Amino acid sequence: MIISADKIFTGDKWLTDHRIVIENGTITSVENTSSNLSIEKNNFPDCFIAPAFIDIQIYGAYDKLFAVFPEPATLKLMHQYCIAGGAVLHLPTVATNTKEVFIKATDAVREYWNQNGQGVFGLHLEGPWLNKEKRGAHVAELIHAPTVSEVSKLLNYGKGVIKMITIAPEVCSPEIIKLLKSYDIIISAGHSNASFEEAVYAFDHHVDAVTHLFNAMSPLHHREPGMVGAVFAHKKIMASIIADGYHVDFSAIRIAKEIMKERLFVITDAVTETTEGFYKHSLNTDRYECNGTLSGSAINMHQSFLNLVQNAGIETGEALRMCGLYPAQVLRCDKRYGKIAPGYAAQFLVYNKELQLVDVIL
Repeated sequence: MIISADKIFTGDKWLTDHRIVIENGTITSVENTSSNLSIEKNNFPDCFIAPAFIDIQIYGAYDKLFAVFPEPATLKLMHQYCIAGGAVLHLPTVATNTKEVFIKATDAVREYWNQNGQGVFGLHLEGPWLNKEKRGAHVAELIHAPTVSEVSKLLNYGKGVIKMITIAPEVCSPEIIKLLKSYDIIISAGHSNASFEEAVYAFDHHVDAVTHLFNAMSPLHHREPGMVGAVFAHKKIMASIIADGYHVDFSAIRIAKEIMKERLFVITDAVTETTEGFYKHSLNTDRYECNGTLSGSAINMHQSFLNLVQNAGIETGEALRMCGLYPAQVLRCDKRYGKIAPGYAAQFLVYNKELQLVDVIL
């Protein structure tokens, strides 16, 4: 099959007069339109094609919070929500909760995969090994420093399913962090009151990323730069940010982008209405609150992309990378996702000139 449009954004650059050749779900070539090929062609005039998005932090969709309904049916709904926003992969996320909920969430992902469910890359646990002082909407009673036994049991049970864990590095010993790395867990620092020095040490010793920059972390202060200052100063650490305009002002997103360049990427942090469990999210206009605390967004990845371009002043190609290529790099799947090139998954977004999402090609 051949797909073409007025322009193609490969993840690296913009191309005109090119087309994408696909075989068995994989891109075989990106060729100049002067090439003579006899395969059926799908053309999108007045549009551009871009790599599909990835959301590495989403909690539920369509009135089904995954922590409350840890079932394959919930994961299917979450996948549908993500696809509607252009995200072909996502990490269903469970905030600080009981061990039983983590186990049920792990079982649900395995069962979903066994049913050939699509779109779920793995499980993201946000907590419970966080700092209570920066808990945000997380349940204080369940937050604690981990033991080796606790971590070992959870990781053994969740091996192959749990892909990412958000921790406060100052409450986790070096032994714990090394244990997490031994299971190939992507470690993200968040809900943390770490000092600048503690954060830099963590970034230099096994911590891979930072969860929702600015939110629930020690702020940048001129006498104590905190975790935000450490993120800005570091050369390699990547950080997610929530681009809904409530969690972070759009001007702050623009400032962070100027400093961090390709180290900043987007998550939705999307939740859904629920009256059960620890997190009773209720919709307040166009964001969610739990017990009066901002607790999650009401946007998808497409809306995140639009906000980056239209409200944060970020160039279209770079905004696309923040939603696709950079999350793929964090998940270490950027040899398959985040670009349009031979060997990559044939999963694309079609946008028109008004930045409306015309089609999601799977």
